[in-house]
Amino acid sequence: MSLSFFGWKACREKRRRLKPGQAPRGGRSYTMYHGTHKNNAKAIITTGFHQSQGGTLGPGVYCSRDIKKASSYPALCGPADRVVLELRVRVGKVKRIDGQGLQLQTSWHQHGYDTAWMPASGGRFEEDCVWDPKRLSVVGVVHCSDPAVRSQLEGLIQQHSRGQKGGGQGQGQGQGHCRTCGGAAQGGHQLETCWGCRDTICPFMGTHVCKRGN
Repeated sequence: MSLSFFGWKACREKRRRLKPGQAPRGGRSYTMYHGTHKNNAKAIITTGFHQSQGGTLGPGVYCSRDIKKASSYPALCGPADRVVLELRVRVGKVKRIDGQGLQLQTSWHQHGYDTAWMPASGGRFEEDCVWDPKRLSVVGVVHCSDPAVRSQLEGLIQQHSRGQKGGGQGQGQGQGHCRTCGGAAQGGHQLETCWGCRDTICPFMGTHVCKRGN
């Protein structure tokens, strides 16, 4: 007995804003924030994030659902030089770091986790560390005291969200949205060919109806 598979339909969840103390659920996308120097914000939007080599939770990209936390970074620059970016974060498999979880404080990724989450405690704001920079997309600017810089950054975000620049062969639209599935595609999505109709498809497409599926 053989089974032929043509097409699919997927349910895509919207971004969610977590309440204070609420644990992120694996496999979902959430709104979080990242604080950076205004001189670095352009590069983050155009080329994506890069892993830090250290920190409380080890290597990764640091962000927080608490805008107060993000607004205090970078620590060694004045408020006028800080920019806070709004992010869409696909958390993947999440490890809570507190209590018994502290034994994996900097080694969580080696145990199969995509994101480490440290809840707020003792006056400390909650924070998240995401291993793969491609899991984070910039969707807005929530703080920038320089109007000219803010306008430039928002223009870049809009430009990339429209997917004006194409990716390389075998990939969707590069820096902004995938031109095949329409989803955020920092660095592009790897495109495939449908087994049945040979159309170009993206694994992140919500629906693909194969022409040979009936």
